[in-house]
Amino acid sequence: MQELNFTRRQFLNATTSAAVAAAIPKPVFASTSISTLTAKPGVAQLVPPDYPETHIWSYEGTVPGPTIIVQQNARVTRKFVNQLPQESSIHWHGIRIENSMDGAADVTQPPVPANGGEFMYDFTVPDAGTYFYHPHVQTWEQMGRGLYGALIVREPTPPLVDADDVLLIDDWRLTNEAQIHESFGAPHDASHDGRIGNWITTNGLFDVELKAKRNERRRLRLINAANARIFELGLEGMDGWIVAIDGQPLPVPQKFKGTITLAPGQRVDIFTDMTAEAGHVVSFERDAGYAIASYKIEDSHRDNPLPPPEPLPANPVASPANLVNARKVELVMEGGAMSGMSGALMDGEYSDARTLARNGKFWSMNGSVDKPQEPFITASLGETVQIGLVNNTRFPHSMHLHGHHVWVLDENLYPGMLRDTVLVDAGERLELALVCDNPGDWLFHCHMLEHSPSGMLTWFRVV
Repeated sequence: MQELNFTRRQFLNATTSAAVAAAIPKPVFASTSISTLTAKPGVAQLVPPDYPETHIWSYEGTVPGPTIIVQQNARVTRKFVNQLPQESSIHWHGIRIENSMDGAADVTQPPVPANGGEFMYDFTVPDAGTYFYHPHVQTWEQMGRGLYGALIVREPTPPLVDADDVLLIDDWRLTNEAQIHESFGAPHDASHDGRIGNWITTNGLFDVELKAKRNERRRLRLINAANARIFELGLEGMDGWIVAIDGQPLPVPQKFKGTITLAPGQRVDIFTDMTAEAGHVVSFERDAGYAIASYKIEDSHRDNPLPPPEPLPANPVASPANLVNARKVELVMEGGAMSGMSGALMDGEYSDARTLARNGKFWSMNGSVDKPQEPFITASLGETVQIGLVNNTRFPHSMHLHGHHVWVLDENLYPGMLRDTVLVDAGERLELALVCDNPGDWLFHCHMLEHSPSGMLTWFRVV
């Protein structure tokens, strides 16, 4: 089974120049009435139309799934119906949610049975911003087959923008027949960078071109739904300001300069001004030289650009207490290819590296693979803990924690920034401040999705 291999010239020859009106996923406004999210097999035209449709898994028959839109502090109520041949669940990524609704199978709920199982999700959303939902059972395969969708929480007072674009970026590993390559769980992926695809889509489409007007201000909500690819993204023909990261507003919007790094599971909100003249095509580009999304400027919306944006209102996320007196812990990542890791605890017993590899385990956190028997933190409700996150591996890791956001204390990398998914480069150490204000047992794992089942997963408890 060969992987799909397009050159840039073949891609350009195969695509059309028509604007893709379906590029923005159809919104579904959440309410307290019960709606359904059904996970099921289907097909999608991921590649040019002279290739066949790809067999995928989806929510409600589309990739991505429906964009759920709700006001801050409102409720989301969804009956999840699992028509897949595997157990599944839904994790509401980035939402500071009550523990029973988090969707982490075998931690906060049982997995939802295959072939017709159901589970009712019912929760409030305390923070405005850009979030998404995806499975948390065999996530590396189920997301790799297309299971994800956006969850947008609107501010009480809408910001001054002319359009709001949700852009979910993914890469797929496809065969020459445009079908998903069945190499899920490959040891090389698990022990190296993860499952890197060979075909990139935005909102499930390969050639996204939208209409825009000169001096129009648009809010771009970028979501990295890829298994493992880290995107380097830059504006071409637009001015922009970064206004929020991982759903949390920046204290002061930052002028977009150069590129921004978006790791798996991360999101960024950018206000962009379409400053090009009518007739031009502007784009949000990746460093490989092709557009994540392009905008064709048709006419003028206003004579001059709007003034720089004001900060978005802050969400009610607790600030750290006095860090001088905060408890300090370390969380050390080891393993992977070329690491020299001698061994780690597995199921409570020490195993050498060869035994671990035979069991598909290549990574450890604080000397244990998989979810250890005891949490790496047991914290009192409201306690602030300072975490030294240490990457002693040869690869970057996109570390995601459930139920909380953390304050990144490194002013050089993330000045004043809250995140729920932190990219830690090889050999890097980050200091994080975690305010443990959401009770329950919570996962902390790598969102390079092949890394979690091969060992890079731990948990913490708030009581």
